Amino acid sequence: MKLASQKDFFSGLMFTIVGGSFAMGATSFDVGTAARMGPGYFPLLLGILLTILGIVITVLSFRSKSPDGDPIGKIAWRPLGFVLGANLAFGALLVGLPSMGIPAMGFIVAIYGLVIIAGYARPKCDIKESLLLATLLAIGSYGAFVYMLNLQFPVWPAFLTA
Repeated sequence: MKLASQKDFFSGLMFTIVGGSFAMGATSFDVGTAARMGPGYFPLLLGILLTILGIVITVLSFRSKSPDGDPIGKIAWRPLGFVLGANLAFGALLVGLPSMGIPAMGFIVAIYGLVIIAGYARPKCDIKESLLLATLLAIGSYGAFVYMLNLQFPVWPAFLTA
């Protein structure tokens, strides 16, 4: 059987590996039942669904009708670096890095950092767009997580709330 789509094959393989890893990791938590879900219930189901989706995509990659074989292009290092860096910066800004002397900057500052850094993944980044998006995301996230769900985490930098 000839591989018809490299992109579908490798993306399906990636989904299968990630989904299987999540499902296996979720078994270390109490899964519970559908009526009384434990902390491992949702990750287990999500992992199983992702694994099934990955297997389906991988199998269908042999049946695709792409004329050139749908090859994988070169790795986009710029978006990869900025998106991963933005997520790392979000975590560091949200709770701080006490071992390095960096204080917790809170949820709002972390969202602004995330959006501004991730915006540079595009070649023609516009800081005004990033600031507008960060503002809308900060307002929406505050409303959803802090106001409606009443989650407890630092919203503002510690030196402003002390």
